Amino acid sequence: MTELGQARAARWWVRGRRIGSIERARAFIDDVGFALLFPAPRAVVPSLWEAVAGEDEEPFGSGMGKNEQRVWTWKDELPRRGLAWYGAYLGGRGTFLSPDLLTALYPAAGHPSDHQSLELSPAAHEIAEAIAGEPLPSATLRALIGDRSRYQRAITELQRNLLVTTAGVHESGSGWPAARIALTCEQFEVGGGTDHALATERFLATMLETTPGELGRAFRWPVAHARARLDELAENGRARADGTRYSRNHP
Repeated sequence: MTELGQARAARWWVRGRRIGSIERARAFIDDVGFALLFPAPRAVVPSLWEAVAGEDEEPFGSGMGKNEQRVWTWKDELPRRGLAWYGAYLGGRGTFLSPDLLTALYPAAGHPSDHQSLELSPAAHEIAEAIAGEPLPSATLRALIGDRSRYQRAITELQRNLLVTTAGVHESGSGWPAARIALTCEQFEVGGGTDHALATERFLATMLETTPGELGRAFRWPVAHARARLDELAENGRARADGTRYSRNHP
């Protein structure tokens, strides 16, 4: 493993004591700022699974084991308690964001009507209107939209814009429980204005080394915007620039 890989393994809680409680899971997400639920090919970022099970364990390799049950439960329970946001974000995959990073990235005013200020599909607007004031099970929202594919596209669209999150589950009595979908602004304190400087510093502090392209892909920013934010860190002495790569300056 390269020196950067070893440093990231330590930074991302892959090395050391495993996570075995939701309180430690919260501490992990607060520390790294962002993490996938499960690791993904070509996505070199932290994951809750690796912090729980280690880097050599394959998720669901032996079915639904203890570690799988833990992380699967926490993906709904952490946002229900307001401890971490969860939704399809990094690369369109299930992602946790810490409350401070969520606030720095949230694109609207923090009101139930936030969706109206964004260019979204009619189905996405319909879902946002339906859950204003009360989370609803995903099965109920699918029935409302009337088409599974349209529902999935709309919910992904809302999550990509950080407007909705999961908020616990609804037990149906048979089969898997359905996730409850809630407006982000009703689960978390958001809407004070974006802080892309903070988001950039948090990203670099976790990645240890990055490029404008990687930062832009992660947060859906134009590469020029990502480069400008990284250059600001370098100018302030909080990062080092080496060509297109930026690394964290240790305090």
